[in-house]
Parts: sequence; structure tokens; C-alpha cells
Amino acid sequence: MSAWPGKIVIGLTGNIATGKSVVRRMLEHLGAYGIDADALGHRAIARGAPGYQPVITAFGKWVLSDDGQIDRTKLARVVFADPEALKRLEHIVHPLVRQAVDILVKRSNQTVVVIEAIKLLEGGLSKLCDSVWVTYAPQDMQMARLMGKRGMSVATAQQRIQSQPVQELKMGLADVVIRNDQSFDETWKQVVSAWRKMFPSPKDIFTKSKIESDEVIIVQRAGPGQAMEIASFINKVSKGSKKYSRNDIMAAFGEKAYLILKLNSSILGVAGWQVENLVARVDEIYLDTKIELNRSIPRIIEEVERASQELQSEVSILFLPPNLAVQESLWQSLGYRICSIQSLGVRAWQEAAIESMPPGSMMYYKKLRDDLVLRPV
Repeated sequence: MSAWPGKIVIGLTGNIATGKSVVRRMLEHLGAYGIDADALGHRAIARGAPGYQPVITAFGKWVLSDDGQIDRTKLARVVFADPEALKRLEHIVHPLVRQAVDILVKRSNQTVVVIEAIKLLEGGLSKLCDSVWVTYAPQDMQMARLMGKRGMSVATAQQRIQSQPVQELKMGLADVVIRNDQSFDETWKQVVSAWRKMFPSPKDIFTKSKIESDEVIIVQRAGPGQAMEIASFINKVSKGSKKYSRNDIMAAFGEKAYLILKLNSSILGVAGWQVENLVARVDEIYLDTKIELNRSIPRIIEEVERASQELQSEVSILFLPPNLAVQESLWQSLGYRICSIQSLGVRAWQEAAIESMPPGSMMYYKKLRDDLVLRPV
């Protein structure tokens, strides 16, 4: 039984670049509340957070960047080359992450919670979980992901991989092993199979989506089973500028969720949306011209905010194409305002924007709540 009464907690771990985040998002698609403990670790040492000064005291001011934030790249070069330095950093960060995880689990509305943490086993979080899941990928795939997606050099990628325990040790302690070395479809099948064994009665979020309706318009969360339908709609309304296949959308489900707007059972809108590190982001909106913007946009954003608040998001950020960004009065009526990355203020929000902002888009944002999980304590 987990440390949180009334909650069923899955601890998710695995070595670097083995697809932990993809599996966490799949579990979120199935109805779990996801927590990225590693992202919370980053927030714990941001300026103004409780781990900021202890890290400077332990490692010196040289780890600071020009804007006064801790430069995680500089810090990583030290701790991944020196096991003792890594232990000092973990001694600072792990208790703060544990505190933040406890807050998020207790606040969550979902019964099932998945905690993703690369040090789940080593840091003791696994003892608080009902089930431990471990992701696996062969080393050549780890190398390719680190160099391709994260831009690491061969030497840096090798150092990161070699600084971690061999994967078989973690796999030997797992209740479930997910081999994330094939297609999204294959990984999805493994995750669904393991989920069904834990929960024999259907608990798929897509069978229980909360639907907002005004007689004819509904907005609901889509599932991977609707990948072809979503791809076809985007291809149609983008008039050839997008050419998505079912596999493209299936792969996108490893990073985000899709909301679909229907009128009399026909799809008239699709929005790509995700919550990561307590930041909600919409980076795709496709609308059919058959429905007016003042009917479609408020319904989609209402559902984005409802779902985001359920996931305890601090802020909602919209990345809008030019044709939608110019509708400033509409966005203002919904509580959003134009902003720059710098004006977001909170480092985690800024990093989310840098990571997700599509080229040529304009950013709007709205605070969803005032309290931050990792304020100074």
C-alpha cells in the first residue's frame, strides 16, 4: 500500500533516455495523475526556491548564469563527473522533491498517481509506491536520443549513460518492465496491458471523459484510437500545409493530449495540449471555418483550463498562429494577455515556453492559481 491513503501510486523509473516520460504520458492518457519528480528537482533549485542558496553554498557562485539563475549545464558537468558531488546535490534536492510530491499527491483528484523519477529506487521514493515500473532501451538507442533530441556530444552522452547503474539492476527490482525500443504502438500496447492487469475493470480516461455540452457542441479528450481521425482533420483544414499520418499523431501522443471539438458528431476543431511541470501548454489549434471563433475558442479553452486546473497547473500558455493571435479581444475576454518569454517571470514557465514555442507563433498566458509548489520554505 502506498504512503498516501486512498491513492494507488505507480513509481516509474529507468535510466536516461529510456522513454520514462513517454510512458508517464501514456499512463496519464489512461487516467493517472502524472508527477515528474526530476522536473520538480529543477524547480527546487531555481532562484527563489528553497534549494537555490544551499546549492550555491555547496558549489560556489560560479554555477550561476548571467541572470542569477543556477546554470544546470555547469552543475551537471561537476556532479556527473564526481559521485561525491552528486551525493551532495541529491542531499539538497531529494527532501525538497519529496515535499513537493507529497503536496501534489494529496491535492490530486485522481485515484491513480504515477511518479516519474530517475532516482526512484536510489532515493527511496519507491518505498512509498504500490508498484514499480521500469523502462528499458538499448544503449545505442539511448545514445541516439541524447544526441538527437538533447543535442549532446558523443562524449557527454556516454558520460551520462555510464554514470548510472546498469539497466538490468533496475529491471530486477521492477514489478513491470516496459521495453521502449520499438514503435509508439508497441509501447502503448505494453502500457495498456500492464494497466489492465492492475485495474481489471476499465479505467480508461476516454471512456469517462468529462464532456461539456450546449446541445450540439461537445469538447472531449481524444485517445490514441482516434489518431487517424485527428490526422485526417488536420490535413483537411491546413489545406496541404500539414501532412500527418496516423503514426505521426500516435507519436505525438507520447508528448501531448488532444482535445477535439465536435458539432453534431463531426470534428470541427482539434487542440494539442499538455501539462508538464505544472505548466499547461497549447501548441496546436486547428479549426474548421464552418464554426465561428467566438463559439469554438471559448469551449476549447474552457476545457483546457478545467483539465489543467484538475492537474494543478499554475499557468496556461497558448502558442497561437498569426490568424488566431490577432483575435486579441477574444483572448482578453478569456483572461489571456500577450507576453514575452522574459515577462513570464517564473523560470519553470520560461523554460516551458522556450521548449514548446513553435516558430512564428505568438504567446498568450493566464495564471490559473497564485500558490507555487516550491516557494521558499
